[in-house]
This record gives sequence, structure tokens and C-alpha cells, in this order.
Amino acid sequence: MVTSDAGAGIGYTGIRIRGTDPTRINVTINGIPLNDAESQGVFWVNMPDFLSSVEDIQIQRGVGSSTNGAGAFGATINLNTNELHREAYGELNGSAGSFNTWRGNIRLGTGLIADRFTLEGRLSTITSDGYIDRASADLQSYYLSGAWVGEKSLLRINAFSGQEVTYQAWYGVPRDSLATNRTYNPAGTERPGEPYDNQVDNYRQDHYQALFSQEIGTDWNLNLALHYTRGRGYFEEYQADEPFSAYGLSDPVLGGDTIRQTDLIRRLWLDNHFYGGTYGLQWTPQDRLDFTLGGGYHIYEGQHYGEVIWAEYAADIPEGYRFYDNDARKTDFNIFGKARIELVPDLFGYLDLQYRRVTYRFLGLDDDLSSVEQEVDLHFFNPKLGVLYQLAPRQDLYASIAVAQREPNRNDYVDSPPEQRPQPEQLYNLEAGYRGRWGRAAFEANGYLMYYRDQLVLNGQLNEVGAYTRINVPRSYRLGLELVGGYQFSEAWSLQGSATFSRNRILAFTEFIDLYDENFDYQGQQAVAREETNLSFSPAIIAAGELSWRPLRRPRHELEVVLNGKYVSRQYIDNSSDADNAIDPYFFSDLRLAYTLKPGFLKALTFSLLVQNLFDAEFETNAWSYRYRVGEEEFVDQGFYPQAGINFLGGVKVAF
Repeated sequence: MVTSDAGAGIGYTGIRIRGTDPTRINVTINGIPLNDAESQGVFWVNMPDFLSSVEDIQIQRGVGSSTNGAGAFGATINLNTNELHREAYGELNGSAGSFNTWRGNIRLGTGLIADRFTLEGRLSTITSDGYIDRASADLQSYYLSGAWVGEKSLLRINAFSGQEVTYQAWYGVPRDSLATNRTYNPAGTERPGEPYDNQVDNYRQDHYQALFSQEIGTDWNLNLALHYTRGRGYFEEYQADEPFSAYGLSDPVLGGDTIRQTDLIRRLWLDNHFYGGTYGLQWTPQDRLDFTLGGGYHIYEGQHYGEVIWAEYAADIPEGYRFYDNDARKTDFNIFGKARIELVPDLFGYLDLQYRRVTYRFLGLDDDLSSVEQEVDLHFFNPKLGVLYQLAPRQDLYASIAVAQREPNRNDYVDSPPEQRPQPEQLYNLEAGYRGRWGRAAFEANGYLMYYRDQLVLNGQLNEVGAYTRINVPRSYRLGLELVGGYQFSEAWSLQGSATFSRNRILAFTEFIDLYDENFDYQGQQAVAREETNLSFSPAIIAAGELSWRPLRRPRHELEVVLNGKYVSRQYIDNSSDADNAIDPYFFSDLRLAYTLKPGFLKALTFSLLVQNLFDAEFETNAWSYRYRVGEEEFVDQGFYPQAGINFLGGVKVAF
């Protein structure tokens, strides 16, 4: 499942796999970790148009292999950009569409020069006003890669960067506005009159990779990688009626009156460095045996601080004053051994053993001025075991069991005093399935059980410093069946589809609801016991299908028409199983058309049209909620993220 804050797929976007949230999906680029070390999420907006440089994408559901990242906990995505292009190439891409959306890029590659060197690059720009009010995006990026190719070795240097300036759209649309104004955006509306026009997220992220591979004899292969990522930026917001004391400032006196509150504009900064290396030594003495020893060591150094850049009642604010300043350092070390062996003819065994150590040290003052001088040292052992049986040359049966453990994120620690720290999560993952291909048909069925111990969830409880934090629930699970299939009816027609049927439950946990009196004065919290309740954002059914028609396939002309659709069943916004606090089931369809000419003086000239949400469905893909009681009556505040109705994107690609 994917979601878009701005409603049109440009700007802040997110992905869930099997209901697993983005902080539990491990993402790597050429084997280098991409997840933010502190929040553990991936912010795709920082990498605009990156898929234009990606050669292939591998997705593993459940606990991933150690070679695809140390912290795989529920799903893994690996993006590969390192395909060797031996021939020179060039591409110009341009597209325009609804919501004043414009996208352009240029891609160039030298091919292999003197059988030794190659250089390629991309430059991209994307702008859009967004579907949601003021949800604009201004995105710039580049990708540059150079490689030296030896007889048995290869050295590649990658550099890529993204700069994003997006107007904030992460507050969601209140439920009562969905029927009257689906594009309402509360961001910046604390400013009197017109909304504040610079309520933006402004962030830049630069990535550098050095990758080396070496064949050693006939049986050994060595892979080494070094990486460095530099990130810095802020989000800016207008805040009304803020007490000076919340910013560590004394109340000013104007005309003999003490001013205790002011409207102000603040910037909350992130300034971080992430660097390290990975290695893998592979031994393949024969076809029936494959062994890999590998690992990595990564260091994160981050600074969080806040600045007031304007105040209506200007206090005596020193130049460069920071109302909070918090440094952090996190190290992540892992080592693994992985073996695949043919036990008997057509029966293969798989063993993956990983040790991981995480240390996290953070100090200074957070934005609530509480001390966060803490230290964490965690050790994890993550084993994985599997078997695969080849029924026939194109038919397999397989089964696996894996254990994964994962540390809490920064907020879990910062917002909790040491005695209330949450414990790491544990996942026990069983997978079993069948896959086969016969002529024009393919089919796969996979059953899974993801059993969690101490999974971290929000339950509304306030800790000793008054922060809402996640708590460990002792037992929870995801149980499901995934079906994938496809059939090629003819050279022109093909059909493929997938479906997941799942049950996602917390066996028991206690929810806490804030209590207020009739004057809306806080009165404490009420505990509500819940049993066998649904995990939030985990639909029981996800289904998708795609019908492809190629009526024209000639040497100089090609036409392709693709119709796809997706259905997602009800998702609960919190863990209460409250049907009134849920995202309604939705279905949408997209239509893609592409006409390609090959005139001879160009490799290809392609005209494309994408019609998203073809049948103009009204639906939301994400939401948040806050449950509370006033007197004897219970209320739930909600924010939803509507997606755009029918919209269009037309494009032209020139390949030479």
C-alpha cells in the first residue's frame, strides 16, 4: 500500500508491506542502508526521481536476508543502480499534468570506453502544486556514476543528491471537511488572515558510495563498499500564542505590561552525517554449495536544534540563539555467515546467522527542555533457516523460519526517562509456499506467520514527562496468505494479479484515554482493556490486477495499453478495532498508454499518457486519530489524507 500526503504522488509519500509501517521496512541502495538511523523511516521525498536511475528493485516480505541490510524487520527493499551499460546512450524525458505538475530529466551514458571506463549521469526537476491546498513541491536531484572495469575486478563511484522544498501537508484533513472540502490544509493557518506562505519542509541529502568487487581465483568473490551521507535542513512553521517560557526566554515588558505569549516563526533543524562500510566474501567451490561471510559498520552523528526567526513581540533574543540543541551518535555493527547447500538431489538448505550490536548515545536538551542524556547498548542474534525443494525444473516448494530483533527509535528513548525505556521488539517469522511456471502461466502461493514479542505500539499513555510514547505489547501477530499469478493469452494480451488475505491482531493491551472536564481542564487518563484487537493500518484484504494489451508490435511502431486496479479493505486508525475510527475500504484504477516510434535516427520516441484514478473514486489512504473524553462523552479527533480524483500526466521520451 502506498500513500501521498499531497494526494497526487509527489512530495511526501509512504509505503506499507503486509501492514508493516515504513520504520520496519529495511531499504538499501546497492546494499548501503538508506533508513534514517534515528527514526528508522525512509523519506522518499529526499530522493526525487531516483527511480529513473534504478535498474531493478528487489522486495523481500518478512524477515529479509542479511545481505540486504542488518535491520530487516518485516520487509526489505533493495534498489540497484549498478548495471554496466556497454553502449553509449542518452534520454530526454518531459511530462506535464494535473495540479500544474511538471517533470523533466536528462540521462546520459558514455558506454564502455577502451573496454575499461564508463560514466553516466542524470539531472532531474519536478514541481507540482499538489492536490491538497498549498501542498506544493519543488524537487531537484542528480545522479552521477563512474566505473573502472578490470579483467576480474570492478570499481564504481556513485554520487547522488536530492533537494526538496515541500509545503507541509502532513496534518491531514479533518473528517468533517471530507464531504465539503477534501483539499483543506490546516498547515500555516495559525497565522491570522491568509495562511503562512512559507510553512515548508526544506531538506537536502547528498549520498556518496564507493563499491569494489574482485574475483579471486575461480571460487572466491570479494565485495567491499564505503558510503557517506550528508543531510541538513529544517521545517519552518508559524506558531500562535506561544509562551516565551517554552523557548527558554524571559517575558518581555511593553508599556508596563508583561507579555507572556507571542506569535512566532520557528525552524526545527536536522544536521547529520551517516558513514561506514560493508563487506562480503563469497565462496562457491561447486554448484551445490555457496557460502558468504559479510557484515558492516555504520556510524550516525546527528544534531537537532531549533531557532526562532521572528516573534511578534520580539524579546531580547540573542543572535544564533537555539531554544533546544541535542546531539546524538549511533553505531551499528553486524557480522553474518550465510550458506546454501544441496543436501540431496533437488533439495537445498539455507542457513543465515547474524550478530548485530547497536549503541546509541544522545545528550543535550530536547525541544521540551528535558534532559536526554542517555546511553543504550543492545546486542542481537538473528538466525534464519530455510529449505527449497525443486519439484520440477520450474516448480519449487519452500519453507523458512527466521528471527529478527530491532531497537526502539529515537523518540521512544528521548521521550522516556531511563526507567521507562521500551524494550527491543522481536519477530518470529514462518514462511511456506509454492511457485511454478508453465508455458504462458505462472502462479505463486505463500503463507506466513509473523509473531511479535514486545511489538511497539501507541496506546495513548503519558509517561512521567508528559509525552505520548509507544509501549511494548507482549504478543501480537500477522497471519496471511499471498497469491500471485499471471497468464499470457497471446502476444497481445496478458493478465496478472495478486491478493493478500490476512489476520492481524494484538492479543491484549491497555489503551489510555485522556479525560477533560466540561471546561476542558485536564483530569488525567482512563485505562481501557482491549483483547484480540486489530493491528492498526493492517487491512485483511489487499488485491491488485493488471490487464495489458499490445495491439501494435511492429519493428518501428509499438502501442501498449495497460489497465490496473487495486482494492484495500478497511484499515483501523488505532488499535481499538473501532469501526468509527477507520479508513473505509477503497478501490481505484489507473490507465497507461504508451506509443513508441523507432524512426532510425533515434533509438525511440515515446509518447505516454497516465490517467490516475480513472473512475474518479473518493478515497483516503492514511489517517491519524486522538481519542479523549469530555465529561461522560467520548470524542475522536481525526485527520485523513485524501487522494486526488481523476488526474492526468502526459509525457514524451526521446532515446538516442
